[in-house]
Amino acid sequence: MRDLRFIKKVVKYFNENNSTVRQTAQHFKISKSAVYVYLTKRMPNPTSTEILEKNKTERHIRGGLATQAKYKALKANTSNSEK
Repeated sequence: MRDLRFIKKVVKYFNENNSTVRQTAQHFKISKSAVYVYLTKRMPNPTSTEILEKNKTERHIRGGLATQAKYKALKANTSNSEK
């Protein structure tokens, strides 16, 4: 288990940068599940909970935008190759 100072750094980074669990995990080179445990079980606080909820409600929108961009790029590549 990580020491308390490291967990505080992770929570502080998450809260100050308003980032996602994935971005925080990549920054510290740890797993997403570890970040989630730090935010919800080891050091829960209202700010982290609020950011997690916001990210959860926005998740389907970000996924839809990524899919839309993917298929636009595929269509553009297909159009260019047919000419």
